[in-house]
Amino acid sequence: MTEGLYVASRKGLVPIRRRNRGWEAGAAAFLGEPVTAILRDPRDGTLYAALRLGHFGCKLHRSGDDGASWEELPAPAYPAAPEPDAEAPALDMIWTLAPGGPDRPGEIWAGTLPGGLFMSPDRGETWSLVDSLWSRPERGEWFGGGFDHPGIHSICIDPRDPERMTLGISCGGVWKSDDRGATWRLAGQGLRNAYMPPERAYDANVQDPHLVATCAAAPDVVWCQHHNGIFRSTDGAETFGEIEAPMPSVFGFAVAPHPADPATAWFAPAVKDECRVPVDGRMVVTRTRDGGASFEVLGRGLPERGSYDLVYRHALVVDAGGECLAMGSTTGNLWVSENGGEEWQQIDAHLPPIAQVAFV
Repeated sequence: MTEGLYVASRKGLVPIRRRNRGWEAGAAAFLGEPVTAILRDPRDGTLYAALRLGHFGCKLHRSGDDGASWEELPAPAYPAAPEPDAEAPALDMIWTLAPGGPDRPGEIWAGTLPGGLFMSPDRGETWSLVDSLWSRPERGEWFGGGFDHPGIHSICIDPRDPERMTLGISCGGVWKSDDRGATWRLAGQGLRNAYMPPERAYDANVQDPHLVATCAAAPDVVWCQHHNGIFRSTDGAETFGEIEAPMPSVFGFAVAPHPADPATAWFAPAVKDECRVPVDGRMVVTRTRDGGASFEVLGRGLPERGSYDLVYRHALVVDAGGECLAMGSTTGNLWVSENGGEEWQQIDAHLPPIAQVAFV
């Protein structure tokens, strides 16, 4: 049973715990500081939090006691410039953290702005840039999607074979490795980027996958909430098919695949790129249970009018049982559904803008 969740926001990391009378927020860690990524390592329960402190740089912290205390770790760092007058890349943000395979305890992966993938073999004590990806000549065409730099926001490790990895990059498409990052290939054929020139709309290297996520029980089924719409793959993200426009919109950032049913996934739609609010001011979640052939619009318990909520990439999640969902918004609203999205309960309406939610 899900016992709680963590909410990463622009003003701290807030624990939410299940109590006899519902859900309650606890005291925030890193109060007043922007938390950009969190990870609860399923292998040992360690909690990680990444912060983006602007002038003071990016910070990384680790807790072994469920957030009661924290220790600071070295953040991933790009190599120094080879010459004194040369310009070197600098870490702008840690966008996502992911655990390695069960056969490699302590291995952690970090996706960052400006588009670098890092690996730590020792629970965040040391980090190394995955140069095999950073040195790809295709990276020269990557560009920022919502940020000045391209960024890695999705890291999917295949539970059947931890050597196999799939990345989502905005804007750099979908990349795959079969040898734990030693070599890479560009995947994601079939993704379509409408704002590129027509002759490059299907160019896999300039796609903007807002989030790439797999079904845990069937990892070859990959869902992509793209800038352009919703796409689905059944061959491990090698190729994608575009799903016909569900109501009320195909635009959004988040997708939460069911952990056991590869035909089921949830989305949080907004109007369009130029108008990032719910359609007609009504906050809803859409759900497909037939692989995208049809969609249900679920809104019971969500605002029916006057909503300005946008759900970021990592702010809609489903628990390991596939029934309990959590969703946080840019206006600081937090909702939980304990019946697959049929009904929603507002847990808090006064949080800072929410970047990520994660179940314990």
